[in-house]
Order: sequence, then structure tokens, then C-alpha cells
Amino acid sequence: MAAAASSSSQQQIRPLVGAAAFLAVWCLVVGTARSSSSMQMQCHEEDQEALLAVNSALGSPYHFASWTPDTFCCDWYDVDCDNTTGRVVGLTVLGDGNLTGAIPDAIANLTNLRTLVLRHLPGLTGNIPDSLALLSNLSQLTISSTGVSGPVPEFLSQLTELTMLDLSFNSFEGTIPASLADLPSLSTIDLSRNRLSGPVPSLLLTKCCTDDQQAAYLRLSHNNFSGAIPAGFAAVSFAHLDLSRNAFTGDASGVLGKGKPLQHLDLSRNGFAFSLTAVELPEQLSYMDLSHNAIRGRIPAQVADLAGLQLFNVSYNKMCGVVPTGGNMDKFDAYSYQHNKCLCGTPLPSCGHPLTTSHKIDTRGLRLSHVTSAHKPSDDVATYLVDFSTLQC
Repeated sequence: MAAAASSSSQQQIRPLVGAAAFLAVWCLVVGTARSSSSMQMQCHEEDQEALLAVNSALGSPYHFASWTPDTFCCDWYDVDCDNTTGRVVGLTVLGDGNLTGAIPDAIANLTNLRTLVLRHLPGLTGNIPDSLALLSNLSQLTISSTGVSGPVPEFLSQLTELTMLDLSFNSFEGTIPASLADLPSLSTIDLSRNRLSGPVPSLLLTKCCTDDQQAAYLRLSHNNFSGAIPAGFAAVSFAHLDLSRNAFTGDASGVLGKGKPLQHLDLSRNGFAFSLTAVELPEQLSYMDLSHNAIRGRIPAQVADLAGLQLFNVSYNKMCGVVPTGGNMDKFDAYSYQHNKCLCGTPLPSCGHPLTTSHKIDTRGLRLSHVTSAHKPSDDVATYLVDFSTLQC
């Protein structure tokens, strides 16, 4: 009886021992994981000191309320750390109208920083400090929608890892440093909405993006740039090119071409002057605004075949001929073609339709061998029958 009782007791104990062992192992695993996680959250002492100095330089605003010395900086708001090294690799400060002051030099002490974003901070003023040249690992620099001003600094060419530069919506003046063209990996540049002027550097984006392996994104709209665009742009694989609202002149047809990856093109409100007649269009175009220039010739029939084209505007130019039909052309109304020399056909008046001066068609400089007067009741009103298919501009 005693032996049976002992055997029964052992059978009852074994499951308990097994459960206890499992619980011990589980606690060990969880503890190790927590310890590992805790280790990852500990940032480098120099990075923590640098961030506290940034906070102090900006007057310890409420935006940085989580930045306290008794916590690890990898847990702080706006801060990103590398999970392996614990070093600060990202600083992203967004949308605070109460944050004021100049960009702190202490940011330069974050020597492992790869991404720096300062956006929608209207109280941030002054120039970009030269100290940022020390950020040799920086790949993305965004200073946008701030009160920062002065020139685009030359030292940016020392940031050899830079792939993206966004200085849009600020008050920068002067020219684009030619040395930016030396950066081998810089493929995205946004300098729109500033007060920049002068020509575009002749080699800009030619080191990174002259093959199909790397697409280029360039936004220079709403500045005072002038002159012709670089001839080298014809070899750059643009996916997005916005040169609108400047004072560019000359021939920009080189950025177009069959087989190019271009999807978004805005050349509007400049002084570009070239013929569109024989230009081949990139098949992936979704946006094409050429309005308010001095572009002549005909609209390429290929436009109708661009299935992804959502916006097409050639208004306020010097174009002639019949508007292509079929394909996607029903998307675009008369607004896309108005105020040209002699475009005709749907959605404009039909070709050969009696037209009066009220249609605002400029016949100056046209060869009028195929224009016949219908009537001329007075000196200021004239009606012509125009064979647009044979007119030469």
C-alpha cells in the first residue's frame, strides 16, 4: 500500500515539476528579450548630449517635452536610432509654429545621422549653418516650409552620401551651387518656392541618373531661374521634372523622347520656344503642362495613345493644326488648347469653320494662301474661311 501511494505521489509531482521547468525557461527567454530590447533602446552618450544641446539652443520648447536626461534618447519623440548600434540615425521635426530660433550647430554632433527633416517650422530662421558639413553620413536632408534664408550652401557638395535634398518653401536666394553636380548619388532635388535665380548648373544630376537604373526628380518651380536648360538634361532619366513659373528660354524638347521614364512634366509659364511637331513623347506620361510659353508646331498624334495621361495643357502658345482625336482625348476640354495661333478641331471650332476675330486666333505671320474672306463689314471685324490642315506656322 505504501509503495502504491508513493508511486501515485510521484506521478502527481512530475507534471508540476515539468510546468515549473517550462515556466522558468519562459521567464528566462522573456527576460533576455526584455534585456535585449532595453539594450537596443539605450542611445550613445554623445548623441544624447547633442540632442539635449539642440533642445537647449531652441529654448527647450514643449515640442521636445520627452527629451529628458533621465530617459534614453532612442525613446524620444522625433528621434530614430539604429537597432544594432544604438546610434541616432534620424531626426525628424515637423509642424510646430511655436518652435523658434536658428538651426542649432549641435545637430552636427549627431555624426551618424542619415536623415534630417525640419519641415513646417515657420519660426526656424537664419542660414543653414556650415557645421552641418560634418554630417558625412547624411543621405536625406529636408529643410522645407521654414523661415530659413540665405544662399544654398556650397558645403552641401561635401555630403557625398546625399541622395535627396529638399529645400522647398523657404527664402533662399542666389544661384544653385555648381558643386551640387559633383554628388554621385543625388537623384532628388526640390528647390521650389524660393527666390533663387540664374542658370541651372550644366552638369546637375548627370552623375547619378543618366541610365535607367536611377530615376531623377527635379523641382525648381516658382523661382527666378533663367536661360536655357542644360543640354545634358537630354541624357538624364527624369521621372519628375517641374520647371514651372521661372524665366527659362530656348528648346526644352530634349527632356522628352520615346522610352524615357518621364511621368510628370511641367514647363508652364516660362519662355520656352521650340516646335512640338516631331517630338516623341514618353509612354508613361501622366501629367504634361506646357502652357504659357512660345511653343509652336502641331500636337503630336501620339498624345491620344498615352493611356495614363491625366492632365494635358498646351494653352497660351503659338501652336497650329488639328487637335488629335480618339484614345484619351475626350478627357481634355477647350481650356487645354485655348489662346494658340490656329489650333482647331474638337473641342475647339472645327477646321474650316467661319471664324471671326472674337475667336482670338492670331493670323499674324501665317501664310494665308488658303484663307478666303467671307465678308468684311467693317475695319475691325473680319470673317475668314480657313483650311487649317494646310496652314503653315
